[in-house]
Amino acid sequence: MLKISGLYIYPIKSLPGIAVSEARITDRGFEYDRRWMLVDENNLFISQREAPQMTQLVVSIEINSLLVKHRTLKNSIVIPFATRRQSARLEVTVWDDTCAAEYVSEDADKWFSKMLGIKCRLVYMPDDSRRLVDQRYTPANSITSFSDGYPFLVIGQASLDDLNRRLAEPLPMNRFRPNLVFTGGAPFEEDMMAHFIVAGIDFYGVKLCARCPIPTIDQENGSRGKEPLKTLAAYRRKDNKVLFGQNLVHGGQGVINIGDKMEVLAYNTKERFIIDSRPEKDFIN
Repeated sequence: MLKISGLYIYPIKSLPGIAVSEARITDRGFEYDRRWMLVDENNLFISQREAPQMTQLVVSIEINSLLVKHRTLKNSIVIPFATRRQSARLEVTVWDDTCAAEYVSEDADKWFSKMLGIKCRLVYMPDDSRRLVDQRYTPANSITSFSDGYPFLVIGQASLDDLNRRLAEPLPMNRFRPNLVFTGGAPFEEDMMAHFIVAGIDFYGVKLCARCPIPTIDQENGSRGKEPLKTLAAYRRKDNKVLFGQNLVHGGQGVINIGDKMEVLAYNTKERFIIDSRPEKDFIN
């Protein structure tokens, strides 16, 4: 039997995620998931690819706000949900997409710029900003937040176990930044999942996730290495892309919990190494 064993929310794009016991699903993914994002002076998204020090800012969800703390410095900031500058709108860029966002506050901009050592601004995606996912692979009008491309990434625990058996030092699941993790089944069974249901909510497999260098960054200290991409490239490589995990879209809203049964309604009968020609992207960043 397949069961949900991990649920992760990433409120601020490319900052560390939050492990939760239950998660509410909205029209564009988990509630709070990547609704905030840091941008540069050109309103282009910033990620761990160019700023691995982002791993040092730990996020938690409070009753009416986000709390962001630096791992080692005694410094933190509270970002209230209700105090965004509603009139300060802008267009921001995430890969090939441009969508509407709101500036959060000058205090947030100053704090993040100081903590990261780079000039940046914090923005929020309001409910009326609707960013479509790639329509080549998904049902019409599916939307996402500030994710790299799709609302969800699923990885089977058996897939990570298979990888760790090949590594000199095992790595935690947070290197791959999934939204859903499940137990049971065979390694890379998620590759073949075309349609599954959790707690009455439909999930549809879109395409496998081509990984950028972010999985080589230690999510605790921000240091870079060669693994796991070096090992994955030996057996999970297709057209010069290393694949791990599957991107998902969904139908319906509700709440899912750790321990919920995952019922697969349809598997793809052909190899699911579906890729595209755009730059490699790490879905959960």
